Amino acid sequence: MSAPPLRVLFVCPDNSCRSQMAEGWLRHLGGARFVARSAGIAPRHLHPLATRAMQEAGVDVGAQRGKGLDAVRRERFDLVVTLCDTIADELAGVGGAARVVHHPADDPTWFEAADGPDLDEFRRVRDALRAMVTTLVAESAPPGPRP
Repeated sequence: MSAPPLRVLFVCPDNSCRSQMAEGWLRHLGGARFVARSAGIAPRHLHPLATRAMQEAGVDVGAQRGKGLDAVRRERFDLVVTLCDTIADELAGVGGAARVVHHPADDPTWFEAADGPDLDEFRRVRDALRAMVTTLVAESAPPGPRP
């Protein structure tokens, strides 16, 4: 009998970039051994440059939508990963997680080129999140066959 999937929630302030990219990476890299979710304090729409940067890496996050913490408050998580320094106090009562880890990631929307948000920053954050999720998968994967 196989172990149940590890349930992971990624949280950032607006659930429009970082947490969405991390969710996409975990779905892509972790497969059925994980359940990936994301949420934000004040959710917004998925940023189009986050979608584009992930598509360039072969991960489709286009169907994901911004969600607030209320959307996941009743769910149970094995792990909650916070991606911003300012949100720890907002997590009270979310997910009853056995473990909460903090992995700060830059908000790529803060960096602007002359013509608007900088795609290169989204790529840089995307790659940093991939490295973090790759480590999470390696260290937290339930036992069983690897995809």
